[in-house]
Amino acid sequence: MVESFKNYLALYASVSEKEYEELKPLIRFRHFAPGEFALMAGDVCNYHFFVEKGLLRSYTVDPGGKEHIIQFAPENWFIGDRGSYYFREPSGINIRAIEPTDVVMFDQLFVEKAMCTSASYAMFNERLLQNHIRQLQSRINQLLSASAEQRYLHFIETYFNLTLRVPQWMIASYLGVTPESLSRVRRDLATRNQKIS
Repeated sequence: MVESFKNYLALYASVSEKEYEELKPLIRFRHFAPGEFALMAGDVCNYHFFVEKGLLRSYTVDPGGKEHIIQFAPENWFIGDRGSYYFREPSGINIRAIEPTDVVMFDQLFVEKAMCTSASYAMFNERLLQNHIRQLQSRINQLLSASAEQRYLHFIETYFNLTLRVPQWMIASYLGVTPESLSRVRRDLATRNQKIS
């Protein structure tokens, strides 16, 4: 277990084998069954999650009980609530397993130790934060100005291997459209012989 996390840090943060062994005691491992919560709205987010195997989603629930999916996190993705984590405030989101999921969990102590242990980790952490901000800005722009078809094509580009792993209603929730609208988009794309998976 945690080979993906170890390899990810080696590849993207240049964390050596020796440095990783120093950091290893600060990480936790957890398995989530389908439907199990990694974080519930109202709780403070104490950990970042790195998905070794499986699939998580983050979402909010509106007063009418409707779910609004913010992010999917398949293998080699990070997920968490940065606002809750950093400001120690109750989270407004849920993070829940779609599939049987194995994760690596780490907290601020790990981040601080990693920045002291590995000279390149601080730069990696900054890139990770900036990429997260960039993705959020892109997501907001998509929801505000893109057509349903453009949103769906962007979804495929971002999550190219998830169309067969995620129920259609969840994809529709992520896109901010009804399942019926998503069906029409997929039908129109298929009719025009575009490759959609």
